[in-house]
Formats: sequence, structure tokens, C-alpha cells
Amino acid sequence: MKRRQFLKQSLLAAPAIMLGGLSLTGCERKRNLSEIKGGIVGANSKTGHLLRNAQNLPAPSSTIKCKVLIVGGGIAGLSARRWLEKNGAQDVLMIEMDHQPGGNASYGKNEVSAYPWGAHYLPVPDLRNKELLDFLIATNSITGFDVQGLPVYNEYHLCQDPEERLFINGYWQEGLVPEAGVSAEEKIQIARFFKLIEQFKIAVGSDGKDAFAIPLDHSSQDEQFTALDKISFEQYLDEQDFTSPYLRWYLDYGCKDDYGANLKTTSAWAGIHYFASRKGKGSGVNSSALLTWPQGNGFLMEHLKQQATSNILSGHLAFRVDPNDAGVSVCCYDVKAEKTINIQAEKVLIAAPQFVTKHLLHGLSTPEKIAAAEDFHYAPWMIANITLSGLPQGKGMPLCWDNVIYGTASVGYVNANQQDLSDSHKKVLTFYLPLSSEDPVAERQKAFNKTYNDWLREIINELEFAHEGITNYIAHVDIWVWGHGMIAPRPGLIWGNERKVAATPIDNKIFFAHSDLSGISIFEEAFYQGIRAANEILAS
Repeated sequence: MKRRQFLKQSLLAAPAIMLGGLSLTGCERKRNLSEIKGGIVGANSKTGHLLRNAQNLPAPSSTIKCKVLIVGGGIAGLSARRWLEKNGAQDVLMIEMDHQPGGNASYGKNEVSAYPWGAHYLPVPDLRNKELLDFLIATNSITGFDVQGLPVYNEYHLCQDPEERLFINGYWQEGLVPEAGVSAEEKIQIARFFKLIEQFKIAVGSDGKDAFAIPLDHSSQDEQFTALDKISFEQYLDEQDFTSPYLRWYLDYGCKDDYGANLKTTSAWAGIHYFASRKGKGSGVNSSALLTWPQGNGFLMEHLKQQATSNILSGHLAFRVDPNDAGVSVCCYDVKAEKTINIQAEKVLIAAPQFVTKHLLHGLSTPEKIAAAEDFHYAPWMIANITLSGLPQGKGMPLCWDNVIYGTASVGYVNANQQDLSDSHKKVLTFYLPLSSEDPVAERQKAFNKTYNDWLREIINELEFAHEGITNYIAHVDIWVWGHGMIAPRPGLIWGNERKVAATPIDNKIFFAHSDLSGISIFEEAFYQGIRAANEILAS
């Protein structure tokens, strides 16, 4: 019996009313929240905000030289660094503002488990995405190929069963599409939506390309599909008479999950892409199979970092970029030493989001790029990692990898211990709350003004709704607020002109890479954008 089959049978056979032998009684005392340890750990926004007053930073006191400088150590930058080295580029230097690379793939660890501070899974990729498949071979996530040529995925990296559950109408059901308490009429409507998605999955444009693909740039530019980018997902659902509140909740959940947006603020093209672009295959697995690790996509980030040897300077903030006859001069502030160095490079790759890039380009004559950057909108997020001594359960499915509560503001929590074979009662739950208001600036300000106790109450109120008495088992909660968590694909962004303008190199010296240049913040897009920009540098 394969490991996945064994786990599925044994877990489903476990009592649904408890986990690890722990259950709650109604007589337990109410917990004082001051007994819960933790704090707001957050991204290094203080360093990033130095860009707003860069004129106050000191003048350079020294100069170093390199052939290629990469500004930004997220997935796109690390992907470019790896690709450049694989293709013979030498003398590459990366600088990263934070104390370590990773960006939205950052992660943490405690005595119970590693856990993600951002992205936490990767769907099995399309067989045509050869660069990504080759990378997964190097990470041992793909261990070989079967007689049909399908990749054999590492059993310890495939998400273990049970994978998903939804708390709805007082009951944990298997899967995230609402079923419990849903009327027959609404179930017909839900089935009609997924039949439409199956048609979109196999649709091909007049240019011979898939209507919806990953990487996104490989999608068809046929007007019959790209026109969907001009309207909101909500408008599209109205036009197609998809009125079921249960269906709309699920589709809104999808927009929040990948984009930090909602039905009103997501383009219809992006909303459909979420469901219609997954076409991965593997030996014994289909397109719904996921790869995940306790540290989430931090696993992939570490492998990207390890698969190149060029130097990385962490805690260094680029704040001015000046092309010159020798290439490009970049002023870089060393946060720890409180001094500025000048880096002279032949080529520079800015692997940063547009809200950072626009500050770096302000001294250049690039008004069209500055204007394009203003059309990129970012969703703030709050993520909490919650260490528990146990987890009270309700009726229905036992603890799954992904656990979502119907009708709440969050997109639920993942069990960071899911891939762990031990039977420890202790768990780390990673809780995700996208702040998906139509006004991200106001949400961002409100998020940074909240105290640790404000967040703690919000988290506990939601968890108690599905897990009555869970507060008694919470030992530690750390909170991370991403002010600009991910790009939100608003109507017009995907197939408008702004992405193209933002990605265009300057004078064959300054290049650009980031997932927001795809309009969608997923690992595959950041990985692709890094390779795309690296190839531009190699060609130059």
C-alpha cells in the first residue's frame, strides 16, 4: 500500500470528534489572552520605507564592481540568479533589503514544526513547463518518470490526505465547494459553472494557444478570451446568471486565495484563470494534486538559493539607479553598518515589485514606466502561525491540510504538520487573512495600526466559531503583516499595456523581473519572470 493510501485510510478511520485523543468539556475555564505568547514579527517595512526619504541617506563611501547586479531576493530574483549561473554568466551579485532572501516564500520554525510566512504550495505543473519540471527534479520533488513519460512525484512532497475541508452549517465537509445544506437548484448551478470551466480548460484561441495557461504569457491573445479582462468577475457571473450565494462565496474565496481580491476587484479573465489554467499531470496524480512542505514554498526558495553560488548581500537597500557609460551605478544602503556603497554593474536586474521599482526609477527619464507602476495594486495580508497543544474537532471530517470556514473573512488555515508522520498532539496552524477591501491603501493603514491583541482577538473569534474551546490549547501566536502581499489582477491589468511597459528593459542595461509583471502572484509566474529576464540579459 502506498503511503498516501495508508494515511488516507487511517486518518478517515480516526474519530471525527477529536484529534490525538484531545477533546473539550464545557467546564474548562475561559483563557486569559495574556497567557498566549508571541508578537508581531512582520516584514522589514521600516527598511523599505527608507525609500520614501532616500535623499536623507548618506553618500557612498566605497565602490564595488560586478557584471550583473540583481536587486531583490524574492523568487523572481533567485530564479534569475540560478538561470544566469546555469547558462555561464559570471560575477553576479544579489542584494536583498531584508535580513534574508525569500520574499513571500519566507518561513519560520519552532520546536513543533517549520511553517510558511506566505505561499505554501505548488500545483503539479503542466508537462510543457519544462524549466519548472527540471527544477523540481533538482529538488527531488520529481524522482523519475514512468513508462508513459509522466513524472513520478515524491510521495513525501505530495500533499497527504485528507487535503481539504470546509466548515459549513455546523459541519466539516470534505472539499471546499459547498455541499452541506445547499439546495438542489444551487447544486445544478454549481455543476453548470464547473462544466463551463472544463470547456475553458481545453479552449484554444485562433493563435493556437491555450485560452488559459501557466505561465500566463503563454495564454492565447485571442480577443474572445482577453476581452474577459475588461470586466470584473462579478459582472461576468451576473451576465452568465450565476446567482447562487454558495457558488459566489466559493468563487470569492478563490479570488481572495490567489489574489487577495474579491469578485468586484478581480478581472473575469483572472477569475476564470484560477480554475482553468491548472493542467498538470503526473504518474498516478491529476491536475488537482499539490506539492507542499512544512515551510511551504520556503522549501523551493531554499533550493533556488542553493542552486547558485554567487554572493548575496542581505540587509542592503538599493535606493538610486543611474545608467552611465560603463553600465549602471546603484546606490545601496547597508542597514547594519549605516553606510552607503556604490555598486557599478554592467547590467542590473530589478527583481522588485512595482511599488518599489517606481522609487528606483524616479531619477530617470521614464515617465511611462512611472505611470504604468501606478496601475499595479497590491493586497495587504495578515498571516499568523499558531502553535497548539491540540485541536478540538467538530462533526465531520478530521483535520485536513487546508481548512476553510464558510462565510468568514479569512481563507482559513493550513496544517503545517500535514506532511509529518509523527503522531504528536502539538500542531502549528498557519492562518491566512487577506485584507481584500476595494481600498487597499486604507486597509494597509488600518492593518499597521492594529495591536497584537487586536489581531489575536480577531484570529481567536474566527477559530472559536469552528473549534469551540480552542483558545485553551493555544500556546503561541506570531503575526506577520504583509503591507503589499500580492498583486491584485484588477480589470484591465492582465491584457492592458501596463505589464508590457513595466517589463521593457531600459537602454539594454536595466532589466525587470517580478511576479507582478505577470499580474498574478504565484510561484510559477515568479519563477518564469526570473528566467525571462535572465535570458534578456544573456542575449544582451
